[in-house]
Amino acid sequence: MAHPRDVLLGAQGAAGILPVCDHYSGVEARMVKSLQLQAEMTEEFGACVFDVTLDCEDGAPVGGEDDHANMVVALTNAAQAAPNLIANGLRRRIGVRVHAVDHAEFASDVQTVVGLAGAALSYLMVPKVESIWDADRAVAAIDAATAPGVPPLPLHVLIESPAAVHRAFEIAAHPRVQSISFGLMDFVSSHGGAIPSSAMGVRPADDSISLDQFHHPLVLRAKLDIASACHAHGKVPSHCVVTEFKDPAALLRAAKTAAQALGFTRMWSIHPDQIRPILEAFAPTQDEVDLAAHIVQEAQRQEWAPISVGGKLHDRASYRYFWQVLERAHQTGRALPSDAAAYFSTSVH
Repeated sequence: MAHPRDVLLGAQGAAGILPVCDHYSGVEARMVKSLQLQAEMTEEFGACVFDVTLDCEDGAPVGGEDDHANMVVALTNAAQAAPNLIANGLRRRIGVRVHAVDHAEFASDVQTVVGLAGAALSYLMVPKVESIWDADRAVAAIDAATAPGVPPLPLHVLIESPAAVHRAFEIAAHPRVQSISFGLMDFVSSHGGAIPSSAMGVRPADDSISLDQFHHPLVLRAKLDIASACHAHGKVPSHCVVTEFKDPAALLRAAKTAAQALGFTRMWSIHPDQIRPILEAFAPTQDEVDLAAHIVQEAQRQEWAPISVGGKLHDRASYRYFWQVLERAHQTGRALPSDAAAYFSTSVH
């Protein structure tokens, strides 16, 4: 019987299937802890529910970029060799952020990281992408450094300026771009004081006046442009950081707004305490999961012909939606009914 993923892929194809949380770490001790937490939660949920992106841009000390890149290579290769995960058939997802394409260390970063750890990576993140030409330049460098037999790495890009936001649809259309992230801090500062610093944060729940990152019109428009561009081309829009990492309520509000109102399907974490709230905010409810499982299973039994459930008509358009609910549930560690859980067994597909 045909697997739902084979039948129902549409605008959101393979590029849309990514963990909803992208956790950044730039200091060696924190990298080690982040990778350990990823291994623990991968075993807990039976799937890799968040990515770890090791940072060679902001994390690297000036003058020590080469040593930092080699340290990242060592950690990445060692992490993928974890025997407990291998024994359970689980592979973690690790990415690396390198310097921007116009930075003096970009070529060295890519040669070291991709050349020595490309087979262990899931993607490469490139910051400050301004145009499709920057994406082309990044892909050329990645492919030149990739060892024979290693699959081409997907490209994740960070958009951080008004001009880059203007070109978001062109960048999203690039065939190697898998995900676009929004660089909030640089975007705000690139306006020369025209956007207040409040737009870098999240206002308190009882504040209905401050123009924070969800209420300043220029910031909000930029987020919507990026989300729309990604969905137009089947790519993953990744929401920016919330710097109030000691305020879990603010993080949860922000994550729910990003997921439910702005169309983002992924979000950055900059502190381990942010990971589970992001998973919670992006996860469907149990009622949604149960309904989705019922509709997809009934549709499959009817060989994807239209059906009626609870007096409502469903066809392939709604089947695709409910299949995406199940995929998001799996990505966020939600419990699935046994029949639906079988869709995600490696023995099934």
